[in-house]
Amino acid sequence: MVQKALHTRLHEGSEEAYDRLHATVPEDLAAALVEAGVRDWRIWRDGRDVFHVVDVDDYNRMRDVLRDHPANIAWQAQVTPLQSTPDDYSGDDDGLPFVWSLTQQLQKPE
Repeated sequence: MVQKALHTRLHEGSEEAYDRLHATVPEDLAAALVEAGVRDWRIWRDGRDVFHVVDVDDYNRMRDVLRDHPANIAWQAQVTPLQSTPDDYSGDDDGLPFVWSLTQQLQKPE
């Protein structure tokens, strides 16, 4: 399993709509995420900046599965208009670059 950190940005004034939309995602989308190997997906928002941490078996496979999945297509039709940085799942996105981990540092042999 890998963890990926992602960053998206919302259009000004769409913060409340984004929060409402994510209060409970559709069941078919949740099932599609699990089918694609997602173990957990957590989201934080600071103003218009949205930060995600995804625990997934294989991030690239997840994107391949979700790209054409009907539940994700329907979801993207709702969420994309709120984002100033939409994702069409066509690129080779690999999330935010990893910088540092306390756990990894503490586990290094001296």
